[in-house]
Amino acid sequence: MNDWPEAWSDENRGNRYGRGSASAQPEGARAMRQVRRPASGAYGGGPGQSAPPYGGGVPQQPSYGSGGYADDTAVDGYDSGYNTGQVYGGGGPDAPGGRTRGERPAPNWRRRIKWTAITVVTVLVVTTIGTYFWADSKLNREVDLSKVIDRPDAGKGTNYLIVGSDSRAGMSAEEKKKLHTGSAEGKRTDSMMILHTGDNGDTLISLPRDSNVEIPTFKGSESGKTYQGTGRQVKLNAAYAEDGPELLVRTVEYNTGLHIDHYVEIGFAGFANIVDAVGGVDITIPEGGMKDTKSGADFEAGKQTLNGEQALAFVRTRYALKRSDLDRTKNQQKFLSALANKVATPSTVLNPFKLYPTMGAGLDSLIVDKDMGLFDLAEMFWAMKSVNGGDGKSMNMPISGSVNGNLVWDKAKVKTLVDELKNDEKVTVSGN
Repeated sequence: MNDWPEAWSDENRGNRYGRGSASAQPEGARAMRQVRRPASGAYGGGPGQSAPPYGGGVPQQPSYGSGGYADDTAVDGYDSGYNTGQVYGGGGPDAPGGRTRGERPAPNWRRRIKWTAITVVTVLVVTTIGTYFWADSKLNREVDLSKVIDRPDAGKGTNYLIVGSDSRAGMSAEEKKKLHTGSAEGKRTDSMMILHTGDNGDTLISLPRDSNVEIPTFKGSESGKTYQGTGRQVKLNAAYAEDGPELLVRTVEYNTGLHIDHYVEIGFAGFANIVDAVGGVDITIPEGGMKDTKSGADFEAGKQTLNGEQALAFVRTRYALKRSDLDRTKNQQKFLSALANKVATPSTVLNPFKLYPTMGAGLDSLIVDKDMGLFDLAEMFWAMKSVNGGDGKSMNMPISGSVNGNLVWDKAKVKTLVDELKNDEKVTVSGN
């Protein structure tokens, strides 16, 4: 029985593989007819006649050869598009919105700039916040000013008591020898200054270590016991040696009447490390040079860059100076201001390879009061730079004479000076 549709039989289908044939043998290869473009007039219509319409002949197809298409031109107005790079559906390079193969879209610069700016700002914010907390964690807040009793009222502006101690803590025997510090136990104040910051200029006042002062009633920083004052007269640096920073602050406040807002201390090694971290500090040595075997100073006259070891020798020199302690305090002021100026320069602040080592060396070495913040510290350094730049004033505490080898302050001038600082007025008093 024949199951094929009507008028369709196996004879009609032929015995062809893949066409429903029952034969297992594949159909033989068939030659594909090549149709070439006829020469002019090949259709029989004569020169200038077009090809006949469909139904009147076979449309011309491109011929195939060993290298692909034999002819790159269109056939009967038909162009495959393969030779022009046209992508079907894209409209071609001349169509609206079309582009040739391989062409990239124009970059969106506004979008790129926007995201670049966002990335930069984000990195800066994260870095700044991270740096702040890193630096804040390194501050040694060891001095408790709440232990200081009977304090004078605070005035306008901010007063810092800046102390350079002869602490040798953490120094090896080799370092002590190199820096000419000696090996004395404990620590004493090698330099003391009051820095006032305010709206009418910054003022840096050195307090000679040999100043004659009275030790007042105070509370022991460790024992908490109150020690009554007896009118005892001593050198100013003896207060620190007796009971540390708290008694020094109490003594300065009692003898000046000026409220101290913050306390900052740095030892020998820390000072030298900061100077080395910033790459040295430029100082002009006065005529005649400077030589002191005890401090290790040995400088020719003229401008030169001092490293950490040399800087420490410079600020500690006493015996090579005419007025010993008074001239030394002026050298200390000059150097500290120059150091602050070097730290605050763009070459240090904007260079992370210099900024972070400098901050690390300084913060590791500083001892400050418990209420001291990074912004307070920054204000102090900018004020020191201001003094060095001529916008502020530096001076010694006014001296009227001496007693038993100690320098006596000029009480009248000191009172005027303190009143001007309390009211944040321009300082008119001059020192020695």
